[in-house]
Amino acid sequence: MEDAGRNDALEAFRAEARAWIEAELPPSLKGRPLAMGEVEPTGNPDFRRWKSEVCAMGWGVPTLPVAYAGAGLSPAEARVLREEMRRAGAWNPIALMMGVRMLGPTLLEFGSEAQKRDHLPPIARGERRWCQGFSEPGAGSDLASLQTRCEDRGDHWLVNGQKIWTSGADRADWCFCLVRTDPTQKQAGISFLLIDMKTPGVEVRPIRLISGNSPFCETFFTDVKVPKENLVGPLNGGWTIAKRLLQYERQRNEDAPVRTSEPRSLETVALAYLGREADGRLAGGELRARIAAHDMDQRALVLTVARVAAESAAGGPSATTSVLKNASSMISQQRAELLVEIMGAQGLGWEGDDFAPAELAAVREWLSGKATTIYAGSYEIQNNIIAKRILGLPDA
Repeated sequence: MEDAGRNDALEAFRAEARAWIEAELPPSLKGRPLAMGEVEPTGNPDFRRWKSEVCAMGWGVPTLPVAYAGAGLSPAEARVLREEMRRAGAWNPIALMMGVRMLGPTLLEFGSEAQKRDHLPPIARGERRWCQGFSEPGAGSDLASLQTRCEDRGDHWLVNGQKIWTSGADRADWCFCLVRTDPTQKQAGISFLLIDMKTPGVEVRPIRLISGNSPFCETFFTDVKVPKENLVGPLNGGWTIAKRLLQYERQRNEDAPVRTSEPRSLETVALAYLGREADGRLAGGELRARIAAHDMDQRALVLTVARVAAESAAGGPSATTSVLKNASSMISQQRAELLVEIMGAQGLGWEGDDFAPAELAAVREWLSGKATTIYAGSYEIQNNIIAKRILGLPDA
């Protein structure tokens, strides 16, 4: 009887969510969410209205407690909400924000009550943008070698140093930053600090990439004064917090936007460019086999993500996020390479009227996608985590 009651309550919530989404989702946005790294279209009134309505419901961060402007939904209710969003071609407009995907759940776990009340509500409302100050010119894969100094000056911290590949720093309001508070220790000398990007001494320089975009930046800190209360967790305890945050970063965000109209299947694109053989099959036996193998890998990944999410719903992300991060990165790169190959010379255009918008987008996706096996921990670093924490292999 108890299970029946829970199922009835979930179905009632499903009906409520479905009716609300159908009433509020602007038709112009259906199936057309932002892409990873895309700037929020502030000039789009439909997007602004949808974001406002979703955040007012707390559905941008559905399981966050109501006290912090979330919806306070159970994991089961959040799953129903995701299902109904996707069924309708709707999407969470703040799911890709770093505050939502990374810092929010980390603060909920490690932050003080004052930090939670100060930062979580603006994150839940999509009002405060965050960037990640982790990597440095001499500390990428070996992140624990970071040298950005943070000195205790009595009533404040004083920060000096440089960060690199700081995604969205030129648009961010705040930065969650790893700093060195003890130069005599490696991992045990790192602290986790929240820095207001408007503080004097913070300088940001965008980096132009081969894809033509500038989603990453260099960030410089010169005698930046940070309030003492902006330290998250204990002094020199930042490495533990950073590892947890990186698990959230590598976790496939279940609320992330899913395009329902794009991308087209590789088979559909290949038929348009290459046609069929006499027997009706897609032209090119080797290409058919590679597309089929890719589709199987993609389907297996989707099912594995769903299984891992169900298994870890109560305990948060685990080391299995490293498996999913590597698998999803390789599969997305494989798709981009196949797409360019299928289009031939039309898939190598950079500009001009001789190329369709989808063709120009394909080459940029191919180039920008090369970064996916580097950021959030390189492919090799993830393999080390998998070997040690999942397989239990000894150090070489």
